[in-house]
Amino acid sequence: MGNERHHTPRLLLRGGLVIDTAPHPVVHPHTDVLVEEGRIAAVGPDLPFDDTDTGLEVIDARAMVVLPGFVDAHRHLWQGVLRSAAVDASLDGYFSRVLGELAGRFTPADVHTGNLLGALDCLDSGITTVQDFSHVQYSPEHTAAAVEALLEAGIRAVFGYGYPVFDESARQADWVRKARTAHFPSHDARVTMALAPVGPSFTPPEAVREDWLLARELGLPVAVHVSAGPVAERPITALREQGLLTAGTLYVHGNSLPDSELRLIAESGGAVAITPAIEASMRFGAPMAGRLRRAGITTGLGADAVTSAPGDMFSQMRAALMSSHFDGNGDGDGDGFTLKAADVLRMATAEGAAALGLGEEVGSLGVGKRADLVLLRADALNLAPVAHDPIGAVVTAAHPGNVDTVLVDGRAVKRDGRLLYANLGGVLAEAHRATERLGTSSP
Repeated sequence: MGNERHHTPRLLLRGGLVIDTAPHPVVHPHTDVLVEEGRIAAVGPDLPFDDTDTGLEVIDARAMVVLPGFVDAHRHLWQGVLRSAAVDASLDGYFSRVLGELAGRFTPADVHTGNLLGALDCLDSGITTVQDFSHVQYSPEHTAAAVEALLEAGIRAVFGYGYPVFDESARQADWVRKARTAHFPSHDARVTMALAPVGPSFTPPEAVREDWLLARELGLPVAVHVSAGPVAERPITALREQGLLTAGTLYVHGNSLPDSELRLIAESGGAVAITPAIEASMRFGAPMAGRLRRAGITTGLGADAVTSAPGDMFSQMRAALMSSHFDGNGDGDGDGFTLKAADVLRMATAEGAAALGLGEEVGSLGVGKRADLVLLRADALNLAPVAHDPIGAVVTAAHPGNVDTVLVDGRAVKRDGRLLYANLGGVLAEAHRATERLGTSSP
């Protein structure tokens, strides 16, 4: 069994150091957060409550930093069983080894294990929402396994139905239609669907048009990797020329795109997900965070691939912040837009949510929003004393070990530093078996 999801508890988080992130990150010391029916009901100091109310659980948050759950805007969860399998690989090496060799060996059971392990890893480190760019849909059974794992883990997710990069036979529109009907009958569920095609940078215009029209037919948002070539050197321009440049599209990476392409994204109402750790290690190009901020583009952060980089949001925030200090616009002259810690925290929460089309539901602590929350131990040695600059401390000093409590829809999925998934040992055993079967373990 996984995370139990029966009644929704009423919770009062009492006296925490609360960080909200909308419209901009701000700190509220000694503040309460009331959760009712899975949503934030009130935020403020000394909220009144009846201490004889047996239906209300009071959590002492006086030694905690309370903030919205992190939003991972781009991640390949199925690669959870391939952790650190390509740490020293170049982008070409990753394509060859992970997508070309290993991906095709994945059975539906392997996808289930990878997705479940990856989703639990997210929750354990405070990521409550993830965009799962799942380009391993070799059959409808692979899709069912991936979605089942997301539901079982208890995470909030946008499942990006992706075609395998090296298997054109798996690019089946009818499979996408089947998945939309079978697994995603509602747009307001905790796990929703997007289409994640290969896109204009890498496929011919005819295939691009078919994919975008399929997304329109099914009412799905699009998430797509973009770069300058090898097929379309100006992929955003190519979409505009085909009448496919629409609001709500999530573009991933884009390090090699010129500013003119970024302006088209901004004007069209698109968003960008960047994965600064992977983009640096695989040499995608100059850092993007400052360029996107200067262009006024909604920007989310993602871990991308745990084959090659850390899977927690603290690592991504630090990578984004430090790389922006080097050069915000990528031309080497140092005149770019340098980010502040608050900018990066907002990308990891409110902006990431907006990039996924979930800005009205999660990403900040507004009354009525889903109660997706993270509590960090403020008295941990690496954070104390946190009072100097709590936002800066979360971005530059915190790590997954500080995550004490995680709530999704007001239900605890982690408490007192312990993940509440009931069969964690079984998941880890399955992951080890998958590693041996896939042939990825060291000799």
